[in-house]
Amino acid sequence: MAKGRFITFEGIDGAGKSTQVEVIHQTIVARGIEVVRTREPGGTPLSEKIRELLLTQSMEPSTETLLFFASRAEHIAKVIKPSVERGAWVLSDRFTDATYAYQVGGRGFPASKVEALEAWTQEGFGPDLTVLFDIDPEVAARRVAKARNLDRFEKESLDFFTRVRNAYLERARQNPDRFLIIDSMRDKETVSDELRRIFSTWD
Repeated sequence: MAKGRFITFEGIDGAGKSTQVEVIHQTIVARGIEVVRTREPGGTPLSEKIRELLLTQSMEPSTETLLFFASRAEHIAKVIKPSVERGAWVLSDRFTDATYAYQVGGRGFPASKVEALEAWTQEGFGPDLTVLFDIDPEVAARRVAKARNLDRFEKESLDFFTRVRNAYLERARQNPDRFLIIDSMRDKETVSDELRRIFSTWD
């Protein structure tokens, strides 16, 4: 049986993840590989209900972080692990790196608590590859404002997103073998072409 893969996509809001994940999806499917698309928070019926709470309700940082990991535990058990085990490639829009970036970097939540929750929830399981779409927060904010109504996180300040971006880049520095950093300041088609080249052969 072919080996499954778990690939995650990260970046601040407005980095262009959604558009480019679709490009990657189509590139992998063209190779004859089964692809499962999912997202965090979300990915299962229960996790989608938690997503609605997280994106709309004000809450304590500890509550927020615990809910992210509750959603993640369900997501791993019901969708991600079973799909990878049968040989599919799972593409997830966000995963645990987002918790470090947004809750630890953005909110100042203690990293030690997130590390403990990660160890308990994931038991060593994690992505084979993380694609980080990096962009200047000012440019990202302009893109988001044009594109849609903003959720609770998207309404955060420029300083918040600067901290989130810096936390993402620090995670990438700590895990260079897992992270692929994509410059999202470029036009969409240039980024898409780069990703097609990478994922037409990546294994």
